[in-house]
Amino acid sequence: MKAIILAAGVGSRIGHRLPKCLTELPNGKTLLENQIELLNENGINEIIIVVGFKKELIMEYYPDALYRYNPLFHVTNTAKSLMMAFQNATPDDTLWLNGDVFLESAVLQRVIETPGNVVAVNTAAVGEEEVKYRTNADGFIVEISKKVTDAEGEAVGVNKISRQDFLIFYDMLKECSPHDYFERAMELAIARGVQFVPVNVGDLKCVEIDFRKDLELVRRFFKEKD
Repeated sequence: MKAIILAAGVGSRIGHRLPKCLTELPNGKTLLENQIELLNENGINEIIIVVGFKKELIMEYYPDALYRYNPLFHVTNTAKSLMMAFQNATPDDTLWLNGDVFLESAVLQRVIETPGNVVAVNTAAVGEEEVKYRTNADGFIVEISKKVTDAEGEAVGVNKISRQDFLIFYDMLKECSPHDYFERAMELAIARGVQFVPVNVGDLKCVEIDFRKDLELVRRFFKEKD
């Protein structure tokens, strides 16, 4: 299994000048460092980081990683960044996560151990900016976007595609518009018969840091640990 970390965006909503993946945690590690260490702990050593905004800073922090550069990061969204990571890649079970997600190892374990195509979710109340999901009677995802009504919870930015569906998902990423999130490719793939199962990680520590309040929540995790 390989992993992709999407770290190309500006992340202006959190209010600092560094890429969000370089946000420092209370233990002195960055979000990106935390992700890389946890992926390694779970047996994933082939990691591709998609960079854009201030890419040199990220590459200086982690010179041994593999990188793909999205030169259009300022006018494209996560679908095209993920597409670039898929280009010329050997089809394989592939886990990908947003570079602004703080998580604990058990989240990755749950996603990796679940067969098939996986979306890590929680069942918390969701707002307008969160990516939301809805399932059918068989428990598979039928909608996943910021516009879902009657949502069951939030997709937290940690996902997996299986080897057998790798190429069709790549094709769907290519069909996305420059402004689409990768969840649009999921919906296009679902329309073609690909199945994604939600895996609830709401009992674990997993926060996508979009706003200052999200960062404060992560800091509280560390205070509780102490």
